[in-house]
Amino acid sequence: MSIWGVRCLTQRFIRQAYILANRRLLGPVPERSPPAYAPLRPAHSSLYQMVKKRTLEARTKLQANKYPNHQVCVTKPSTTPPVEEYETAVEAAGVPAYANAQYQAHSQSEPLFKVGFADVKSVCSAKDVLKSDSAKLSTSQPVLDSCKATSPCEEFKRKRKETTCQPCNEDGTALGGGNGGDEECECRMKDLRLKCLLGALAALLAGGLLAWFMTRDTDDSEAKKAEAEEEERKRRLVAGLATSPPSSEDLPKHVPYLIIGGGTAAFSAFRAIKSNDATAKVLMISNEFRKPYMRPPLSKELWYTPNPNEDPIKDYRFKQWTGSERSLFFEPDEFFIDPEDLDDNANGGIAVAQGFSVKKVDAQKRIVTLNDGYEITYDECLIATGCAPKNLPMLRDAPPSVLEKVMVYRTPDDFDRLRKLAAEKRSITIVGNGFIGSELACSLAHYSRENNGGKVYQVFQENANMSKVLPNYLSRWTTAKMEAQGVCVIPNASIRSAVRDESNLKLELNNGMTLMSDVVVVCVGCTPNTDLAGPSRLEVDRSLGGFVVNAELEARRNLYVAGDASCFFDPLLGRRRVEHHDHSVVSGRLAGENMTGAKKPYQHQSMFWSDLGPEIGYEGIGLVDSSLPTVGVFALPSESATRVDQLSESSDSDVPETSTSSSQSSKSDAGASQDGVTCDPDEAGNYGKGVIFYLKNDKIVGILLWNLFNRIGLARTIINQNKKYDDLNEVAKLFEIHA
Repeated sequence: MSIWGVRCLTQRFIRQAYILANRRLLGPVPERSPPAYAPLRPAHSSLYQMVKKRTLEARTKLQANKYPNHQVCVTKPSTTPPVEEYETAVEAAGVPAYANAQYQAHSQSEPLFKVGFADVKSVCSAKDVLKSDSAKLSTSQPVLDSCKATSPCEEFKRKRKETTCQPCNEDGTALGGGNGGDEECECRMKDLRLKCLLGALAALLAGGLLAWFMTRDTDDSEAKKAEAEEEERKRRLVAGLATSPPSSEDLPKHVPYLIIGGGTAAFSAFRAIKSNDATAKVLMISNEFRKPYMRPPLSKELWYTPNPNEDPIKDYRFKQWTGSERSLFFEPDEFFIDPEDLDDNANGGIAVAQGFSVKKVDAQKRIVTLNDGYEITYDECLIATGCAPKNLPMLRDAPPSVLEKVMVYRTPDDFDRLRKLAAEKRSITIVGNGFIGSELACSLAHYSRENNGGKVYQVFQENANMSKVLPNYLSRWTTAKMEAQGVCVIPNASIRSAVRDESNLKLELNNGMTLMSDVVVVCVGCTPNTDLAGPSRLEVDRSLGGFVVNAELEARRNLYVAGDASCFFDPLLGRRRVEHHDHSVVSGRLAGENMTGAKKPYQHQSMFWSDLGPEIGYEGIGLVDSSLPTVGVFALPSESATRVDQLSESSDSDVPETSTSSSQSSKSDAGASQDGVTCDPDEAGNYGKGVIFYLKNDKIVGILLWNLFNRIGLARTIINQNKKYDDLNEVAKLFEIHA
């Protein structure tokens, strides 16, 4: 039994108890004169019953349509006789049709009083029925109808009425001011709605807090991830693996000074531009992934500087022969401006776009087009693309397994790779006997000797080292000195084939020898980068290579070329192309000055220097070619002179006062007469210090200073005089080779 049934039963028992406690006698009803319409009362009552039944039927049908699930408990009303049947029944009963009919009094046989209870009656009138229905509709408390028996459907209707919630007033009370079940139900519903609302708010608050915590953790992780990506980008940028800026769209649309290339000539031009235009804004576009740096220490001092840090992300610091320390880079990263901020910098500066390349220069419209199609306009432009190292055709076209063991040598990345292999005690074969090949062979031999490394081989087609620069006798002597340092020199040989086994390369030479090597380093010269010439309609020298420029280093108006890629006209030596560090410095400086309006001609005789270990060093200037007649003057070694690296000197140096030391002995040798000289231990010191003159039409066109330093200015002055000398011994005394 449900709680509602218990409640109803309790109410019934209470009501019965109340009736029993208040039983009363029903006295006789006094007789009254019947009204005039008394005879019509039964008919009116029957009509009222008919209307009431039809109204209840309509109401029941409406309720059934509204609550279809409750139709099971709806009692079908009995059919009401039509009006004709009602009239027939009245006539059959003998009721007169006129108003003055006499009223029939109650039968005297009935008792005058009746004992009973108020809730039970055997006869019900229409008035009683109306009173009963109105009581049901007006009160919220269940009322027992004395005219109708209690049925399950009536019980269901009563319970449904009790549980039906009516709308409340603003103060929360039920409509009509009642305090019964409707108000209690509405309060329960309001409490339920309030609880649901509070639960929803609590759920939203908890979800918001949870989402905030999750979002905060995500943001932190994303921030850390972004920071890690930025650090990785910087690391990759320094290591040469990322562009800066990330996209060419970040580059300015227009710059006053544009430099194509990121080498020595490009940075020297910037310094000249900045010295003449304090607020100059310079954009440098480089296909490399590093800031401008110098290349000579890569094959010299870096190998003699102890560096326990094997990480390639470093400053590449080294010690010069004088003991001072410096970096491979010209300036630190803080010196440069980001390309995105170049336009907003009022004081100007230089920005480097790393990892980008130019495919076309429109000299007439002054527009530079990058490989991705991005265009930049300029006022003045300099091409300083430098040169690229060569490779042997048979190695360049080799299978990928062989190419993994073959490399060229020009950048810091090449240094890092070769240094790692040398530290792993690998055997290394160097192909070539030029500046880079000979210097690298000596440096690797010294590094292997200091670290118990592998074997170092040097293979070349010529007779001896530096045979294109040094006279034959001095070249052979140099080869013997390199062998004494630990280099296995194999002259008059070339690689015929290369085959890869599990770990090594098997090199077949044309002289019948076979070498097993872990890596092959090709050092056979370089070619100028002139890919811009075709699309840009610029002239390239067919024999020497390089962009053809005039005396002011101009290829077109407002378009200059400097460095290794320039083919310039020398008033003394004719058209030349020079691949030396000093030429890049001086030509870049002159091009930068001309870009600011100087309009100076190029008349500089560039110099070069090379080191074959810490014991042998030489400097040269002018046209130094072993195919020319040479005269060498050497002195027996005394106290070793202090070495000072001279990258460049002024071209306006005057000839100092000559001083001769006739009391000291000297040795003069002609290149042709000394062919076949070997490095005998007794004669090893004969070539410890000296000067070599290169002649053309009996004039000095080149000078090589062997283990002599701080005298390159004097040599430049002698070449600029362009005159014949009868006794070169007297000229050699000017260099104080015995000091």
